[in-house]
Amino acid sequence: MRELTATTETSATPEQVWKVLTDIEGAADTISGIEEVERLDGGSEFGVGTRWRETRTLFGKTSTEEMEVTEVEPGRSYVTEARSHGAFYRSFIKVEPSASGGSRITWVFGAEPQKPLAKVIGATIGRLFEGATRKAIEQDLVDIAKAAGGD
Repeated sequence: MRELTATTETSATPEQVWKVLTDIEGAADTISGIEEVERLDGGSEFGVGTRWRETRTLFGKTSTEEMEVTEVEPGRSYVTEARSHGAFYRSFIKVEPSASGGSRITWVFGAEPQKPLAKVIGATIGRLFEGATRKAIEQDLVDIAKAAGGD
């Protein structure tokens, strides 16, 4: 699985950041790259099994993906997974106290082609999308930090 990692620091506390990270219903208002979010699991809590449909515009194209939380360490980290366009996607998002008294937010995104066409595309042009994907994740982190009350 190809992975990329992005990290940011904020003056917001880990508790403030966690509240933003787990506010699925408010994600479209918080994260500038998300256009719409629809909760699919019928719940209001955040945990393993939380599912939603997220619409973004990436690479000039609107894309809607179904995400599911598969692991949670409450107040600290969670994993989401999705399968789409012949690939498996996994995001690991972690918040931890920083030395400056705020928080460090880390996002590890991985993609693994599952179908033959996705494998060919991944091998030939996949690297071209890494820069744009990293930039989108870094902007998400900036938006999250800002919404949490940090800088």
